[in-house]
Amino acid sequence: MSEQSEHRRKILITDDSEINRMILIEMLEKDYEIIEAGDGEEALNILKTQGDSIDLLLLDCIMPKMDGFAVLAEMDRLWWKVDIPVIMISAENDQEFIVRAYKQGAVDYITRPFNSVIVRHKVDGIMRMHIQEKNMVELASSQIIEKHQNNNMMIHILSGIVEFRNGESGQHILNVQTLTEMFMRELLNITDEYRITEDDMNLIPKAAALHDIGKISVPSSILNKPGALSSSEFTVMKAHTTEGYTILRSIEAYKDDPLIMMASAVCRWHHERYDGRGYPDGIAGDDIPIAAQLVSLADVYDALTSERCYKKAYPHEMTVNMILRGECGNFNPILIECLKNLAKDIPDRLRDASSDRAYKETIQRIIENTLRPSKYSDV
Repeated sequence: MSEQSEHRRKILITDDSEINRMILIEMLEKDYEIIEAGDGEEALNILKTQGDSIDLLLLDCIMPKMDGFAVLAEMDRLWWKVDIPVIMISAENDQEFIVRAYKQGAVDYITRPFNSVIVRHKVDGIMRMHIQEKNMVELASSQIIEKHQNNNMMIHILSGIVEFRNGESGQHILNVQTLTEMFMRELLNITDEYRITEDDMNLIPKAAALHDIGKISVPSSILNKPGALSSSEFTVMKAHTTEGYTILRSIEAYKDDPLIMMASAVCRWHHERYDGRGYPDGIAGDDIPIAAQLVSLADVYDALTSERCYKKAYPHEMTVNMILRGECGNFNPILIECLKNLAKDIPDRLRDASSDRAYKETIQRIIENTLRPSKYSDV
């Protein structure tokens, strides 16, 4: 992005060392507008008054008065991290510092001494991702939530944006939605243990389509990594559950909307397991909302039967057997019964659900247009 661009993205650099701030400013000021803060308290005061115009925060870990981790905690309390991505900066290269930064919501970590190539690469990449994320949130708040009763397509578009970044076609969304509805209806056939109303029956499949919306905050390098994730990368990946919850709950005008409440619960808890060995909260049994339990089983089935950048697709029968043997985590015994009852029908039902090619092509075209390079794509 040149200096002549009509809008220069704004970065807040927070470091108690004036020399460190000067080095970063020299690396970035050609393409970005820079604001400085000498400690965490000053940074928070700037965020309170100018937060709407700040696009990225570079935040030192160790500072007097208030350190970077305390700033992250306050930003989390105020939900500011949804709107302002944070890159932590520090001379500390200790794994504990890095993991702590990621756990508290930082999107990346830069160590001193600064390397200008690394700094620019990380800042430019996160700035591009932030622009796309802001477009997605605006789309969600202005179109999807307001008309959720009649806009299943818009939900698929929003969910498909995440899958587009994840290198997938959008079929995963349709499959998880279809499977969730199948399991839900079978559950109601075999037990009255769970109170699922008519309204819930309409909302749960819609919420299922939004289960991975938090992945919009996960770097593409992690989403599309062909090999095993490192422990710190897996920590970032797991945070998509809480990020999805935060994104949806931060839409203030609709935080009490039934779809938002349902979808945010699904986002947060669809990786929990019935024995308490899931994440992010380690809750167990029916402390996990039944909607999240349904989506969890659907998500695991489709993940196993779909090809990913790190694995081949497993056949249907092998997938069902793996789940029944407990190789994919522990699920509610009643839902396992639902899977057994529906196993022979699942392939045909998924095939039928994906048969509307025109609908899928329309969604894919809108997604691609939404994420087409913007005037800031040369950042």
